[in-house]
Amino acid sequence: MKTTKITIGCDHAAYNLNCKVIEHLKERGVEVIDVGTNSTDSCDYPVFAHAVCKNVQEGVTELGILICGTGIGMSMAANKHRGIRAAACSDTFSARLTRAHNNANVLCFGERVVGMGLAFDLVDNFIDTDFEGGKHQRRVDMVTDIENSESNRS
Repeated sequence: MKTTKITIGCDHAAYNLNCKVIEHLKERGVEVIDVGTNSTDSCDYPVFAHAVCKNVQEGVTELGILICGTGIGMSMAANKHRGIRAAACSDTFSARLTRAHNNANVLCFGERVVGMGLAFDLVDNFIDTDFEGGKHQRRVDMVTDIENSESNRS
């Protein structure tokens, strides 16, 4: 399956790389919904994590990309959303396998951690890889069961 539409968001620490990733995606023919931020002015990353995750949850786009300084804060905020499986990746192997084995639907990385070329490779590996299903589906279902469990509703 080829991903043709992605929601992307960033905070101030990743604005410059975010702009380059958007250009890269558009060159690949991917439609991009950019939820901001739109400058290097200090802002709060959870706002943008929420906007990206909401689009993925509602099926506006199948996948999302979040970029901050390290990718860690964005992934933590994103994973608080039901049905979101966000992965902070800084190598292409992880970006590929998190789709193939974990059916991740949001890729997170950091401008302060990866350069532009590696960011493009992370994005390409993430969006070009399909979920393998099989035994991996059973494991994803187990994670979903934890997410939906009574003990997580307090």
